[in-house]
Amino acid sequence: MKILMAASEAVPFAKTGGLADVVSALSLALAKLGHEVRIALPRYYSIDRGQLTQIEGPLGVPMGGREEWSAIYTTELPGSIKKNPVQVYFIDHEQFFGRDGIYGVPWEPDFLDNPRRFTFLSRAVFQLCRKLNWYPDVLHAHDWPTALVPVFLKYREKSEGFVNTVSALTIHNLGYQGIYNKDNFFYTNLGWDVFYNTGFDDWNMMNLLKAGLNSADKINTVSPNYARETQTQTHGFRLDGVLRYRSVDYTGILNGIDTEVWNPQSDKFIPANYSAGDMSGKAKVKAVLQKEFGLPVEPDIPLVGMVTRLTEQKGVGEVFGPAYGSAWSICRDMRIQFVLLGSGEAWCENEIKSLSSRLPNFKAQIGYSEKISHLIEAGSDFFLMPSRYEPSGLNQMYSLTYGTLPIVRNTGGLADTVQNFNQETGAGTGFMFDDLTPSAIYNTVGWAVWAYYNKRSQIEAMRLRGMKQNFSWESSAQQYIAMYEQALNTDALRQ
Repeated sequence: MKILMAASEAVPFAKTGGLADVVSALSLALAKLGHEVRIALPRYYSIDRGQLTQIEGPLGVPMGGREEWSAIYTTELPGSIKKNPVQVYFIDHEQFFGRDGIYGVPWEPDFLDNPRRFTFLSRAVFQLCRKLNWYPDVLHAHDWPTALVPVFLKYREKSEGFVNTVSALTIHNLGYQGIYNKDNFFYTNLGWDVFYNTGFDDWNMMNLLKAGLNSADKINTVSPNYARETQTQTHGFRLDGVLRYRSVDYTGILNGIDTEVWNPQSDKFIPANYSAGDMSGKAKVKAVLQKEFGLPVEPDIPLVGMVTRLTEQKGVGEVFGPAYGSAWSICRDMRIQFVLLGSGEAWCENEIKSLSSRLPNFKAQIGYSEKISHLIEAGSDFFLMPSRYEPSGLNQMYSLTYGTLPIVRNTGGLADTVQNFNQETGAGTGFMFDDLTPSAIYNTVGWAVWAYYNKRSQIEAMRLRGMKQNFSWESSAQQYIAMYEQALNTDALRQ
C-alpha cells in the first residue's frame, strides 16, 4: 500500500510528546513490511532548511477564498531502510510555521491562528500529492491538527486521483480536540451544510477532532483499554457519544516502542549496557544516575524515577501539590531515593524546586534531556506514572524493557501493559493502584519499597519477566495494516 502520514510532529524534526515518536516509528515499521510510506509535516522555524532538499516550484493551496503559497522541502526519515526509505515532506509556509513553538509558546500556549494553521496543513496534504503525482491508498491523520484531512477527503477531494483513497484518524489524546471560534470555519472553503452535518458544531464552536471522527473511514486510538474508556462519560471528554456511534469503525491498537533506540543492550545514552542474561550493567547505570542528581551512591537503596510533563493529566497534583501531595511524605517516611526530569506548569516546577532543596533524597532537573531520560529509565529501580488518564503510555514500556518496575495507575495503556504484583506468587511486572489520590500513590510506592527490601528474589524475577516482553512496532504495524485493508475493502464495496 501507499500510505501518507499527515501529522504536526515527528521525531527527530519536531516533538512535544509521544505523538512524534509514534508517527516516525510506525512509518518505519510499515516501510520495513514493504509498504510505501511518506510523511507530511510543517517546516517549523527550528527545522533547518539547509539540511533539506527543496522541491522545485511553489505549492498553491486554496484557502479562505484565496490561495496560500508555500515551498516544499524533503529528506529521508532517519532510520529508514535503503531499499524502501520513508520520505518526509515539509510544507514551508513562513507566516504559519516560521515561528518558535509548534502549538504555542509560554506567553501564548495556544496560538490564536492555530485553526487556520492546521486547516491549511490538512488541505495542503492533497495539493502535495498532486504536485508529486503520487496518490496514496491511505491518508492517515493524527490527532486534531490534521483531523480535517478525512473531512476534506470526504467532502471536497474524493476525486482527481483520490477516488480510491481511504482515511484513518488516530486519537493520541482525546483531551486535546482543537476547539475554536466557528468564525474560522470560512477558511476551510467548505459549506455551512458540512459544518452542521459533519459534527464541526460544538456548542456553537468549531471542533476539529469531532469533525474528523465523524468523517474518517476508520478510527483508532493507541491502546485497547483506552478505546473502551473513551466510550464512557468518565474518559470521553464529551465525545464518548460520537465514539460509541462509530464503534464498529473504532479500535484500539497498542503503541510499540523503537527497540533500536530503547534497548539496554545497545543504548548509547547509558554508561553501561546490560541484558536479561547479565544485569551487572544496570547497577553501574544506577551509580551514574545517583551521581548525576547529587545523591549518595548507595546500590542497595531503592531509586524511584519519573520522566514526565508536569500537567494535570500526569497526576502531578497528587504527587507534588503543596500541602497535600504525596512526594514529601514518601521521601520523609521511606528509605528511598527519588529523581525527576520534567517541565510544565509553573506552580509544579516551583514546588519541585522547593522539595528538591528541602529533601535530601529527592532531586530534580527541570526541562528535558534525551540522555537523562534514558539514564533514569535504565538506572532506576521503579518508575512512577500516576496518570489521571494515559492513552497508551511509552515510559512504562521503556521501563519494563530496561528492567525497571513501573508503579502505575490502572488506566488506559498502562493497564494493557503492566501486570500487577502478586506478593503470594511473585507474579506480575509492576505495581498498580486504582484511585488517583495522594494516599493511594503513597501506599503503592510503599508497597513497592516493602517488596524491594523483603521480596528481593521476586523483584528480580519481575525485572526479567518485564525485559522479556516484546513491545516492538512490528505487531502494532500489522494491526494498522489490517485496519487499512478493512477500510479499503469497505470503500471498494461502496463503489
